[in-house]
Amino acid sequence: MEHVMVRTGINGTPTTVISKGREWAVGAEPVRWFERLNWWEVNRRMPKGLGRVDVEVLQVQVRLGGNRSSALTTMLLERDGLGGGWRLREAVSDAA
Repeated sequence: MEHVMVRTGINGTPTTVISKGREWAVGAEPVRWFERLNWWEVNRRMPKGLGRVDVEVLQVQVRLGGNRSSALTTMLLERDGLGGGWRLREAVSDAA
C-alpha cells in the first residue's frame, strides 16, 4: 500500500490528501471507522496485554487540486499503526 500524507484543519478534520506528489482537496465530510484485524494475518505481532488489534479507516471524497468541478474520487485510507501515518488502501474515481 502506498503511504499518503493527510493534512487536517484546526479541528482535526482532513482537508487534503497528498498522493504521488498530487494534492487532493477533500470535497465531502469524511467517514471514519475501526476494523478488527486478525493479528496472525498481519505483519506485526499482537501487543502484549491486548486481546485484539484494531485499525482506523478513513473514507474521504476528494477532488484533484483546487478544481471544484472535477469529479470526486473516493479514497479509503488505513492508519499505519507503526508510524502513525496513513496508507492508501483503495481509490475509486466517479465514472458519472
